[in-house]
Amino acid sequence: MTRLSVNINKIATLRNARGGNNPDVIKAAVDCESFGAQGITVHPRPDERHIRYDDVYKLKKVITTEFNIEGNPNKRFIDLVLDIKPEQVTLVPDSPNVLTSNAGWDTIKNKDFLTEVISEFKNAGIRTSIFTETDVKMIENAALTGTDRVELYTEPYAVNFHENKEKAVEPFVKAAEVALKNNLELNAGHDLDLDNLKFFNERVKGLKEVSIGHALICDALYFGLHNTIQMYLKQLK
Repeated sequence: MTRLSVNINKIATLRNARGGNNPDVIKAAVDCESFGAQGITVHPRPDERHIRYDDVYKLKKVITTEFNIEGNPNKRFIDLVLDIKPEQVTLVPDSPNVLTSNAGWDTIKNKDFLTEVISEFKNAGIRTSIFTETDVKMIENAALTGTDRVELYTEPYAVNFHENKEKAVEPFVKAAEVALKNNLELNAGHDLDLDNLKFFNERVKGLKEVSIGHALICDALYFGLHNTIQMYLKQLK
């Protein structure tokens, strides 16, 4: 079964909108785990507009499933990850001013940089994943950096799903084949939801984990967090 990691950034966004500690991000993470989530993902950005660096330290003390920290590996981020030592770090090439992650790594241009960073994380016993698009060359070169996994950026799939789901998923099926051929494990994330997740999981072979935040938290407003997590897990069975 593909594992579900819940990205709790949006819960932190809601908290930060009013100040204080409502909703409680730490409690939400613990609840997600108790409701069946097999991991918690956070993406601390430099401006701390949602998850704060202090949140990450607090979460480390309570999370009992897989902890996945994602972000652009600047010095502050690298220091945070090496201090926390999560089970997984996902490297994302987003600039500080983007609203949300919107592109994968150019693993050819950034090969030396990624290799150096990944080596540092792996020496600390942290599994690494690189956020990539479906370009075959980028995935093949990702393998040369020493990363354990790639996370496929799935927004293009989600955008085109309702128009032609077979055509939408085809590049991801091929990308997964290339990743597995190059001994890379496979994650996926971005705009996966209750409509498109089951089909993606069935067609993309070797999928280890999906990271879902925005859609899941939105659904929780209607269905409740417990019920929503169960609904997502059902799509992955």
